Amino acid sequence: MAIEAGDFKTGLTIIVDDDPWVVLDFQHVKPGKGAAILKTKLKNLKTGSTQERNFNASTKFDAAPIEKMSVTFSYESDKTYYFMNMETFETYELSEEQMGFNKYFMVDNLEVILMLFEGQVLTVSLPATVNLTVVETSPAIKGAPSTQTKDATTDTGLTLRVPQFIEQGEVIAVSTDDGKYSGRA
Repeated sequence: MAIEAGDFKTGLTIIVDDDPWVVLDFQHVKPGKGAAILKTKLKNLKTGSTQERNFNASTKFDAAPIEKMSVTFSYESDKTYYFMNMETFETYELSEEQMGFNKYFMVDNLEVILMLFEGQVLTVSLPATVNLTVVETSPAIKGAPSTQTKDATTDTGLTLRVPQFIEQGEVIAVSTDDGKYSGRA
């Protein structure tokens, strides 16, 4: 199915240079002279790299046939992350490079979506928030303003800023988009 650049939407997956890319951001620009162009920010689903590219608004692309599969995170060993399809009991693995920042959100039995292109596992799509346990943080400072934050480290190795009232051992909700504190779990 051909998709024109003028019909782009955030999250759309397309084929560019024989690789699957996802549209992260786009902007239509109409210069004083000439045809309209589309400024885009794309992420390569195979390599994880991002690029900013400009296209003529009438340029056509093929849709990337991305298969999505619900799986459960099983375990990590030697920088390889293992997932299991709970219906077929097939296992899938992703390297630490493929996981990228997502590795900090992998907790036992977390249900995620694997994204596959032509049978090859590309990446993992996470829920909006994940509950993580604080394993290290400094004690609250008496009399500190409620807006003041402090560093904390979670059981997955993620370091983030949390409010002063969060103590070691507490379970907190963390946004998987940016790795920021979202609230108590």
